[in-house]
Amino acid sequence: MTFSPETKSLARSLLAYETAAGQSSGTDSVAVRVCEKLRGPLCALAGVASYRSILSRALTLATAEASSLGALQITETGSLQEPGKASSSDRDQAAEGELLLTVQLLGLFLSLLGGAVTLQLVQEVFPNLTITTEPGTITPFEDILKEVYQLHGVSDRLESLASQTPSVEEPLLSVSGNIRNTANTLEVLALIKTKAANPQKKKAKQPRKRYLM
Repeated sequence: MTFSPETKSLARSLLAYETAAGQSSGTDSVAVRVCEKLRGPLCALAGVASYRSILSRALTLATAEASSLGALQITETGSLQEPGKASSSDRDQAAEGELLLTVQLLGLFLSLLGGAVTLQLVQEVFPNLTITTEPGTITPFEDILKEVYQLHGVSDRLESLASQTPSVEEPLLSVSGNIRNTANTLEVLALIKTKAANPQKKKAKQPRKRYLM
């Protein structure tokens, strides 16, 4: 899978942000801490089972290019566990592996949720991180309604699949409900933010009202 420069840049920013924060937890690497912070909102959005599946896919793809990730394990709750930190001689390889894992995870969620939703979730988890986009790339609040419509479409398709596959009907309906609830929340958020970001539109109506009176 080929990733855009923006996706790689975002992954580097998250790793740099977490490194600067210095919030080490035992032997956890920077990438593990980033994944752990993202785990909560992503599990709330997609469900634990779906998140574990996506994380497992990201880890498999990243491990194929960086063997240093081979020791990582995924728990039932979607957390990443590692037996210990890499030695100083393997530091460069470990850093490359951490970047690959973060890029893969972001890339998969960008494909699933779209750019606006993914950027919004990242911004909520890392509120002090400045996310910039180049001209022509996605800006969160301008395109977020489009992503909302896509999420509703995903929810509808999952409901249809649930009716066709009784053996997994309950988990599919659960994921579908989570996605639809998130879409509704994001839609309200997008409308509020859009109005807040465009106060001039309200001011433009005032002269008309005064004139009509």
